[in-house]
Amino acid sequence: MTVLATVNDPSGVPVDLTDTQWDHICEQRPRLAELRDEILRSISNPDAAAPGKKPNETWFFLRGVGPSEWLRVVVAYEGGRGWIVTAFPRRKFP
Repeated sequence: MTVLATVNDPSGVPVDLTDTQWDHICEQRPRLAELRDEILRSISNPDAAAPGKKPNETWFFLRGVGPSEWLRVVVAYEGGRGWIVTAFPRRKFP
């Protein structure tokens, strides 16, 4: 697994995008393949953030990019670092 990019979340914690997760995002949601910078920006400068379904998870949101109204990026944390789990478009803010 190779780290393609690292950004800091709003609290300064580094979050990695790996080649494995990027491949997953592109295979599952091909319309997001051109939005890598926006996916990273949703973490470093989100319009909103919310706790995820799991205790170590945060959902970051960016508005007005991609094929829908919102872009949601799921980040998991462990050991003082985070990694992007997946990303997908959302029509409305959950």
